[in-house]
Amino acid sequence: MLTRTKSAVGLTAAGLVLGLTGTLAGATTATAVPTHQVHTRTVTVQAVDNLGLSTSEGKSVQCYVRGAGYSPGTIDGQLGSASWAAWQRFLNALKYNAGTVDGEVGPNTVRALQRFLNYLGYDTGGVDGIAGTKTKAAWKSFSHLGNGTDGSWC
Repeated sequence: MLTRTKSAVGLTAAGLVLGLTGTLAGATTATAVPTHQVHTRTVTVQAVDNLGLSTSEGKSVQCYVRGAGYSPGTIDGQLGSASWAAWQRFLNALKYNAGTVDGEVGPNTVRALQRFLNYLGYDTGGVDGIAGTKTKAAWKSFSHLGNGTDGSWC
């Protein structure tokens, strides 16, 4: 036997009300749910693009760019907009032309990274603005080039 209680307030679906206690109270007709004003806000999702790096490898390249004097934000291994903006400033300062410092990994940023990695002797498969297999492999190798005990830049 289903009973209705005063505490049965909640969601309605197909004539059923889910009570606050988690019990099911029966209703054969639609039950009005109190209206509540819902406040909404726009949330910007910060994309993370490690270009194939693991979290520890991401930390390494964040440490590298920080060591060069450009703040990537928190060293967490997640290459988000702050990390990429730091890399863009770094690459622009070295005249590799990453373009606008916007924290996005677009073709200009990738081309600049490819130029940088090529200068260091890595084979990126060319400077085409596409983070393909060779570019990602070069980026991964660079992340292990550091002087840390684990081969990182940290």
